[in-house]
Amino acid sequence: MQTPAQVLKEVRRRDSRAKRARGLEAIRSLQHNGDKVTHAADARTAGVSPWLTYAEGVREHVRAAIQEQDKPRPATRNTPASNASLRVDLNLAREEIHKLRAERDRLQRNARLHLSRQLDQVATGDLTTRVHELTADKAEMEALLNAKNVEADVLARRVTELEDELTAAHTSLRQMIRDHSTGTSPT
Repeated sequence: MQTPAQVLKEVRRRDSRAKRARGLEAIRSLQHNGDKVTHAADARTAGVSPWLTYAEGVREHVRAAIQEQDKPRPATRNTPASNASLRVDLNLAREEIHKLRAERDRLQRNARLHLSRQLDQVATGDLTTRVHELTADKAEMEALLNAKNVEADVLARRVTELEDELTAAHTSLRQMIRDHSTGTSPT
């Protein structure tokens, strides 16, 4: 009987062999279809990690396929494409252009919406913060104004009192001068 570690090790070996086989099959498939062979294309086609395509046993096959596709091909007969074939190619190209333009327009709309939402959030946040700051400043200024008005009222009353005292002192001084010049003494 195998231990759980041995069972896990065996399962991993089988999984690794299966992934490597899929990687090699993907290389053959890419070559057969005339697609460009790269490590990334092999990984994508096989549905495996790109790191696996660099592992020993797979890496050599990918490199060989890349070298094979880089070899110059012998010139083939120059047979012109038929008009029907060209029309089909043109229609396919037009369809793809139409799809790409629609996708571009959709992405631009999404980008505009996303950007406007971000700007609204930034502007709203900044404005809200600024309104709170201004409201706090206004309350502080009103409190300061009220304090200064109270202080001004107190000072105005004190000035009135001092003016009354000064007037009384002037009147008293005049009376004393008059009394003194006439020789009468105050009683």
